[in-house]
Amino acid sequence: MTASTATSVTTDIEVQAPVDTAFRVFTEQFDRIKPRDHNLLPVPIVETVFEPHVGGHVYDRGADGSECRWARVLVFEPPHRVVISWDISPQWNVETDPSRTSEVEIRFIELDAGRTRVELEHRHLDRHGDGWPGEAAAVASGNGWPLYLGRLQGRLQDAAGG
Repeated sequence: MTASTATSVTTDIEVQAPVDTAFRVFTEQFDRIKPRDHNLLPVPIVETVFEPHVGGHVYDRGADGSECRWARVLVFEPPHRVVISWDISPQWNVETDPSRTSEVEIRFIELDAGRTRVELEHRHLDRHGDGWPGEAAAVASGNGWPLYLGRLQGRLQDAAGG
């Protein structure tokens, strides 16, 4: 389910995995969750790196060695919560002014020993200025955050052998 409020987008899924596994797969295998065609570089992406600590970055490394740092790790609380900045403007360029970036919080909530709800909230989208409603629609679309959570679910199913 995906919902939008005035300045945020939320979506969630339930996965058949313990909370620590869901968190670990999201952060350690983000390279396999983020589609390669979600690319701000002028060359193909060979790797997406998620640095697992506050002050780290999420960035793409291109085939030519170039890097695009498009998020900063603001909160890292395994296995329950991670918050990253969204340093991408409505024109799909890297935003270097932190006051013009939004936040993405991903929460991992244990439902029982083998099931986890993953809740994603992309908030403060209005900080991006002109064009932010289009950006909100894009991240809420089937090619946005719901795609990422679906790919997480696929990775967890693969890991479980199902």
